[in-house]
Amino acid sequence: MRKLYVLLAALFLKSITAHAQTGVKWQAKWIEPADTTNGPERAAQYFRKTFKADQKPVSATLYITCHGLYEAQLNGKRVGDAYFTPGWTEYKKRLQYQQYDVTSLLTQGNNTINVTVGDGWYRGNFGFNAARDRYGKHLGLLCQLEVKYKNGKTAIFTTDNDWQSASGPIRMSEINAGETIDARVQPTNWSAVTTANYGYDLLLPTQGTLVTRHETFKPIKVITTPKGEKVLDFGQNLVGWVIVKARGTAGTKISIKHAEVLDKDGNFYTENLRAAKATATYILAGNGEETFEPHFTYFGFRYIQVDGYPGAINPDDFTAVALYSNMAPTGTFECSNPMINQLQHNIQWGQKGNFLDVPTDCPQRDERLGWTGDAQVFFRTAAYNYDVKRFFTKWMADVAVSQRADGAIPHVVPDILNGSGGSAGWADVATIIPWNMYLVYGDKALLATQYPTMVNWIGFMTKNSTNNLWNKGNHYGDWLSYHSPNDDGSDAITDKYEIAQCFYAYSTQLVINAAKVLGKTEDVARYQQLLNDIKAAYNKEYVTGGGRLMSNTQTAYVLALQFDMLPEDRRAQAAKYLVDNIKRYNNHLTTGFLGTPYLCHVLTRFGYTDVAYQLLLQPTYPGWLYPIKMGATTVWERWDGIKADGTFQSSRMNSFNHYAYGAIGDWMYRTIAGIDTDPDQPGYKHIIIKPHPGGDMTYCKASFKTQHGDIKVEWHNENGKFSMSVTVPENTTATISVPDNTGANYTVHEVKAGQYQY
Repeated sequence: MRKLYVLLAALFLKSITAHAQTGVKWQAKWIEPADTTNGPERAAQYFRKTFKADQKPVSATLYITCHGLYEAQLNGKRVGDAYFTPGWTEYKKRLQYQQYDVTSLLTQGNNTINVTVGDGWYRGNFGFNAARDRYGKHLGLLCQLEVKYKNGKTAIFTTDNDWQSASGPIRMSEINAGETIDARVQPTNWSAVTTANYGYDLLLPTQGTLVTRHETFKPIKVITTPKGEKVLDFGQNLVGWVIVKARGTAGTKISIKHAEVLDKDGNFYTENLRAAKATATYILAGNGEETFEPHFTYFGFRYIQVDGYPGAINPDDFTAVALYSNMAPTGTFECSNPMINQLQHNIQWGQKGNFLDVPTDCPQRDERLGWTGDAQVFFRTAAYNYDVKRFFTKWMADVAVSQRADGAIPHVVPDILNGSGGSAGWADVATIIPWNMYLVYGDKALLATQYPTMVNWIGFMTKNSTNNLWNKGNHYGDWLSYHSPNDDGSDAITDKYEIAQCFYAYSTQLVINAAKVLGKTEDVARYQQLLNDIKAAYNKEYVTGGGRLMSNTQTAYVLALQFDMLPEDRRAQAAKYLVDNIKRYNNHLTTGFLGTPYLCHVLTRFGYTDVAYQLLLQPTYPGWLYPIKMGATTVWERWDGIKADGTFQSSRMNSFNHYAYGAIGDWMYRTIAGIDTDPDQPGYKHIIIKPHPGGDMTYCKASFKTQHGDIKVEWHNENGKFSMSVTVPENTTATISVPDNTGANYTVHEVKAGQYQY
C-alpha cells in the first residue's frame, strides 16, 4: 500500500512539472556570469540586454526565474512589486517562475532589460549551521519576454549568449549577514555570459503568495544609549528594512545594525541574533542626497543603531518598511480588555513577520527556517487572521517533496538539515495542516494531493513502533515548556514518547477523516483498527490504574483529552486532574509548543472555560500577557524572554518574534467570539456560532471573511444581560448558540443567511 502512495506522490509531482512546461513554451537559455565566483564578497550580478521592438506592443509578458533572488527592470522601471523572487522552494525539486504583464513598460524601438541577481537562499550563507552553496555554486538567470504586435505578429526575446553581466553597487547580500551597497561602484565592466543546461523540468508557475511592501514606520524616538550608541526606535518589532536618506562626501560609510530589544540599561542588544550580523552598510557616492535600501536580505527589528551617518541624525531620513507575503486580511478580533487586544496585535505582527514566503520560526537570528512544528500549531490562528490558502498550498507541496523515502518529514521545510526529521508534533504537519486547510477552505482536491504524504507519515510511525507503541527516535517533545527558576522539582517535563503516542493517534485519526472525505473505504477500516491499537497501547503504557498519566503534567492531560486517548468514562476525571495541576501552579500554564495550542480548547470542552479565561488573563509569568506587560509588540519564543528584573533568557535561543504561542488566537476566535467550522460542511458552508463569555469581558467583536462572504459576531455582556448580533453570509447556513449572561445555558437557532439580533 505504501508503495502505491509513493507512486501517487511521484505522479502528482510529474503533473506539476507538466503544468509548468505547458504554461510556458521555454526557448530561453539559462545564463551565468563568466566569473562565477563574483569575487571574494560574492557580489550580486547585473545582467542586461538591449532589444528592438518593431512596433508599439499590444501586449508583452515576461516569464522569469533565477538561481538566487532577482529584481528586474525594463527601460529603468521596476518589473512588478514583489520581493525575494522567485521565492524559496525545494530548489532541487521545484523552482517557481513569475509572470508579469510588462506591456506598459515597453516602447517601439530599442528597449533594455536589466536583472540583478543576489545569492539569497540558493547559494547564500544562512541558517544556524552556516553553509554556502546549498543548492548550487553559480548565480543564474532564465527569462523570456513574449511580445505581441497589432498586426498579429509576435516576437520572443530570451536569455542567451547575447546578454552581458557585470558586478555593481551591491557588493554583498546574505539573508543573515545583511547587505553592503557601494554607490560609487556602477556596472561598467560588462562581460559576456555563459549558457548552462539546467533544463526546465523543475519549473512551475508561482504557487505561493509573493512578498510585497506593506506598512511603513517613522522613528518614535532617537536615543543616545548609556554606551553612547545612536539608536532609533520604530515602536514596533517588524520584519523588513529601513530606507535611509543621506548627504555626504564620497566614501562615507553608514552602518545600520538591527535589534529587537534594548537591554535593561537601555543599550543596544544583539546577542540573541547569535552569528547573524544583520547589518546594512551603505557607502555614499557623494552626489547630493542619496537614498539606500537593501534588496536581497531582511531584518527582524524594532531598533536600529546608526554609525557613520554624516551630520546630525534626522528621524525624517529614516523609514522602516514591513515586508511579508501579500496575504489578504480575513479576520478581526477586539474585546473590552486592552491587553487582549494588544495580544491580538502581537499575534498578527508575529504572523506578518514570519510569513515571508515560507512560515519561518523567527526572522532575526541566524536561523529563519520553515520549522514544521511551529507552522502546524499556528495554522488555524493564521487562517483566521489572513487568507493563507495559497501560502500554505505552496509550502505543503515542498513538505510533500521533502518527505524522506521512509516517510519521515524533515524538521524544517525547505529541508536544509539534510533529512533530519521524524519528530512528533513537527512531522505531523503532514496530516494536521492538510486536514485543517480542508476544514477552513473546503478544498477536497488539496486534501487529495496531500493524502499520499499523510499516509506515508503514518507508515513511518508504524514501522518505528513496537506492539503499536511509538517509542523510538529523537523528539523535541513539549518544546520550551515551563522550567522553574529555582530548580525546585516543579518543572513540567512530559515524556517525549508519551507525547509521540498521542500524535501518532491524532495523525491516524486525520488520515481516517481524509479517507472518508475521499471515499477510500478500505483505508478507513484499516486505519480505524490501527487507531484502536494505538490507543490501547497508550492506555497500557501511560495510564495508571487510578486514571493518572505517567507524566502527570498539563501537556500530558491536554494531549490525552484533545486526541481522545482515554476511554470516555475516564475523561472527566482526567480533566479534573488537569485543572488541579493548573491550580497547583497558582493558575498558570506550564505547557510548551505542543501543549499550549490545545490547552484552552480542552478546558472549554470539559466545562472549565472559566479556568481557560484565568490562564488567558494571567498577567504574570508564565502566560500570554506577561510579555505584553514587558513591552512586547510581537509574540515571544519563550514565556520569559525578558525576566522581571530586566535580564534576558539564554541568548542561544531567545527570539522576540516567534509566533508559536500565538496559537491562542485560534481559541480567541473560536471560543470567545464563537466562530467555527462544521467538519461535515467545511469551508464555512455551514457555520458554527457559539461564543463563551467570561473573564469579566463586557464585549467582543469579531469578523471573518470566508469565500462566501463575511461572518460577523458582536456580543455584549453588561449589567446582567447578554446580547448578540450575528451576520451569516450568503449561500450558507449557521447554527447559532446564544448563551445567557453566565455562559452556562444556551438557546440554539438554526438559521440561513442574514442578520440576527439576540
